[in-house]
Amino acid sequence: FQRKNLTLFFSIGLLTSWGTALLGVRFYWMGNKPPSFSNSDNPAADSDSFLTRALTFFYLPTKNLWLLLCPDTLSFDWSMDAVPLLKAVSDWRNLHTVAFYAGLLLLAYFSLKGSSHEREYNGKTVTNGKQNVNGHSCHSEMEYKTLEVKSSFASKEENGIKKHEIKKLQLPSTENIVILSLSLLIVPFVPATNLFFYVGFVIAERVLYVPSMGFCLLVTVGVRALYVKAQKRFLKNLVFCSTAALIVFYGLKTIVRNGDWQNEEMLYRSGIKVNPAKAWGNLGNVLKSQNKISEAESAYRNALYYRSNMADMLYNLGLLLQENSRFSEALHYYKLAIGSRPTLASAYLNTGIILMNQGKTEEARRTFVKCSEIPDENLKDPHAHKSSVTSCLYNLGKLFHEQGRYEDALAVYKEAIKKMPRQFAPQSLYNMMGEAYMRMSRLPEAEHWYVESLRSKSDHIPAHLTYGKLLALTGRKSEAEKYFMKAIQLDPTKGNCYMHYGMFQVD
Repeated sequence: FQRKNLTLFFSIGLLTSWGTALLGVRFYWMGNKPPSFSNSDNPAADSDSFLTRALTFFYLPTKNLWLLLCPDTLSFDWSMDAVPLLKAVSDWRNLHTVAFYAGLLLLAYFSLKGSSHEREYNGKTVTNGKQNVNGHSCHSEMEYKTLEVKSSFASKEENGIKKHEIKKLQLPSTENIVILSLSLLIVPFVPATNLFFYVGFVIAERVLYVPSMGFCLLVTVGVRALYVKAQKRFLKNLVFCSTAALIVFYGLKTIVRNGDWQNEEMLYRSGIKVNPAKAWGNLGNVLKSQNKISEAESAYRNALYYRSNMADMLYNLGLLLQENSRFSEALHYYKLAIGSRPTLASAYLNTGIILMNQGKTEEARRTFVKCSEIPDENLKDPHAHKSSVTSCLYNLGKLFHEQGRYEDALAVYKEAIKKMPRQFAPQSLYNMMGEAYMRMSRLPEAEHWYVESLRSKSDHIPAHLTYGKLLALTGRKSEAEKYFMKAIQLDPTKGNCYMHYGMFQVD
């Protein structure tokens, strides 16, 4: 290899080393274990068949390349069944896989072969496979242009132009550009190939951002080579017009795709044909936020039509029905969500609340207890899970409180405080602890938790009222009146505040 080739390979090696080092650091920060994903995020990784995993993972780079070549169908999400698994060697898509890797190997082989092809033959230099004949060098059209530039500068060298300035005009060889293009195309994409560890997606268009630079460079090199080798003007014009048409069509596709990204609704609608289950589910969330209840319900049901075991979608449909007072239907979908994902704490929470409001206290108690016993492992969203478990314990404590079991309520409240995540708003929990201590006539402890409730949220109206009642009970009338008046100021339309203040005045 020439020195410039050694420099190129050194740069590629450095790029690969840095990428490996960064992956190693990321792996260390993750606790030296790969992240866990649901089976719908990467179905091939969850397959028990080695053949299915191998054939699918070998095929996915081919699918990614097709997205670069012909981005006619794009989607915000390619998980679930967006790319069906390759389960047998007879699957015709394996032909795409073979063609892809064969082409990649041939391209890399000829690039490496071309970069090392300059050699001496009978004392004469051979460049790009052409031997010097009769003492004259055979050069390509591009090489002639380079020589012309060099000779013109050489004639001006006497006027102060130096040799190192002439060298700046030399372009890198085609082979080196091809190697650089392949490096940009392959190396950044390697972490997404499931080769070293499983990733949480089937295809993610975002991982093609950097490889697309190498792809564009490779296309440019190919077009230049075709243009240079074309002998007839007609062929040169054909190459030029084809390239211009390619740019125009890709530009039009970019404009159309930008329209899909104008808002969430348009983006999710554009993904229905690729991943209908995920697209309809997300569209349902958007329609619900727009208060289009019937359309949102229809979207959720469409999502479940394509994939009936999606726990999140079952839960979202149940929540929509609950918010519209269709409690029996909501309970049905919450139970289906729990059956699909037994660790979905939010489904337990809402099920328990509905049962408690229906007077089915024993069923509600069992539901809340079961929720609190869910292990904190292999969770999709640990923070949301902990918040839901804390809310379950809070409602279980309220249930005991309403039954007059204040000791049991306090024990549950204390367990909730231990499991409470940072993002959980604890003012209601602290206030209920104060209420339990108040009913047990343990006034100092009650006052402590009322103060904690107001400290965590200074405009929490129930804490103002309960603390005011405690202050009135202990003879601090003027302080108590301030808290009652503050509660009225916080929400003048709330009749409950006036009722408590009236009772205080009567006493």
